[in-house]
Amino acid sequence: MSHVSSARFVYEPSSALVINMISRRSFLQTTGLALGAAAVPSVVKAAAAKAAAPQKTVVLQSGWAVKNIGDIGHTPGTLRFLEQYAPEVKVVLWAVHTNEQVDAMLMKRFPKLEIVKGSLSEKNGAVQQAIRSADFYLRGPGMGQSTDFMTFCNNLGKPWGLQGQSYFPDMVTGPGAEERIALLNKAAFIYCRDSKTLKTLQDAGVKPPVLEFGPDGCFGIDVRDEDKALARMKKHGLEPKKFITLQLRTHSPSSPGVDDKRPQKLNPLHPTPENIADDVRRAKVYQDLIAMWVKETGYKVVIAPEVNKEMEYNKKFVYDPLPDNLKKHVVNFDEFWNVDEACSFYARAHTVICHEPHTPIMALAMGTPMMHTFSEFHSPKCWMFKDIGLEEWAPEFDATPASKMFEILMGIHRDYSAAEAKVKKAMAFVEERAQSQMNVMKGVMGA
Repeated sequence: MSHVSSARFVYEPSSALVINMISRRSFLQTTGLALGAAAVPSVVKAAAAKAAAPQKTVVLQSGWAVKNIGDIGHTPGTLRFLEQYAPEVKVVLWAVHTNEQVDAMLMKRFPKLEIVKGSLSEKNGAVQQAIRSADFYLRGPGMGQSTDFMTFCNNLGKPWGLQGQSYFPDMVTGPGAEERIALLNKAAFIYCRDSKTLKTLQDAGVKPPVLEFGPDGCFGIDVRDEDKALARMKKHGLEPKKFITLQLRTHSPSSPGVDDKRPQKLNPLHPTPENIADDVRRAKVYQDLIAMWVKETGYKVVIAPEVNKEMEYNKKFVYDPLPDNLKKHVVNFDEFWNVDEACSFYARAHTVICHEPHTPIMALAMGTPMMHTFSEFHSPKCWMFKDIGLEEWAPEFDATPASKMFEILMGIHRDYSAAEAKVKKAMAFVEERAQSQMNVMKGVMGA
């Protein structure tokens, strides 16, 4: 995992924080009340006590990358859950990897946010200092299987928990599994974003005080960039609710010249002939789906990226082989975007289709129907759509022909209001689980 240089951004405290720094005596004097206990109404006593109590702080680790809007989206979504369901808690974000554009977006939406950057391995650095001074450490959603933060928090006696986590089975199997399980058991809570991960941990004997399903933080996202999205739509002649989007996930390196060191080899530097055959076969399914959609509706199709590296390969595998009579109905984006623009764009899409999971999550957060054409090889996080009641919108890619995908899509199209109601129902469940998790966290912190 790469890290930027250590830095700490501190912003002016809100009025609530200023009140917290006023002593009880000063508080009473400024309100013009007598200092005698009998003269102070009980409600004012309670307010003074609350004002004098130190504010609880949580450090959220998130922001894994900026070349993937899913990795960007985890952060503002989780921050929104914290803001809504734990408003009394101060949040310090350990942003593992962001840039100026992402930082600006976060500060615009969450102006009270404090951001720290750096490495946990940097002794007495900004990250270590932030964790030491916090009341709780929250690991944001992801697939990372590192345990360094667990050991660090345990050594400090600092409570910590996992929010919206997925794991490959080798987290709790193979060499070192016993030690990793022992670390997981030290968590105050573990919320798994998919039932497959939850069962994997349960079967391995992981037993923290709370081990439950909890949504990926990206479901909480509400950042928008209306101007950029509308300008992009105008540029490509797109009308609201008259286009679908899609993106294929290919067997290709995450960055030029960089191989995937994980056993799963999800982003190989040198794709095998079998890898390339998979990409071609899946791309043909999308091409057939595009043809059926355009023929039936006359609406457009947008190849919209979740991951920067896929722009090149989606053009190569999906767009370029299309016949010219179809290409005029298909828009292939030639520039990447930030998650706020993407959300505003997906809010206006008819249906969002993606081989990756977080574009469909953003669509749901915007109230838009989706289809996640998943491959479990990529990780068990694909099951989270089934877990929130949307199994029929999550077909397995290699087991589902284009005709069946088209049937699902047309089911959405023919009764769009029912599809929108289905989105609302799923998101209501997401919100209930998010609130439950935040309440557990506040209980641990004594907030």
